Amino acid sequence: MNETDPEAPAEQGATPPEFPRSLLLQIPGVIAISLYMVLLAGVIAVGVVAGAHYPAFLIFSALLFAASGGLVLLFRWAWALALAAVFLLSVYNLWVFTKVHQPAALVQGLLNVIFFLYLIRPEVREKLR
Repeated sequence: MNETDPEAPAEQGATPPEFPRSLLLQIPGVIAISLYMVLLAGVIAVGVVAGAHYPAFLIFSALLFAASGGLVLLFRWAWALALAAVFLLSVYNLWVFTKVHQPAALVQGLLNVIFFLYLIRPEVREKLR
């Protein structure tokens, strides 16, 4: 057979690329982190509409939505964006806890640390495209 023929059947030993859904089900924490980021983006957007935040905060909301969607599709750029977001949020919330002593800030900061540690696992990084 002609090797350059596009209609030639695939080799017997070749395996098709895995569908992202099956890969995503192998790392369910990514789904939870994506939902968390959508929730945060929604809270920021509502805060802007209510006047509690400056309109410039909508940039963070858009970045969180983009990272969440890309993370579900297992894009490497979305993983990097989500990793930066949870790291910066954990640092911010832990700083707020040291200054104001709000228990909610400590809980959210520690949750972000857990998400950060989950995202840097080699099993998660291997499944990104």
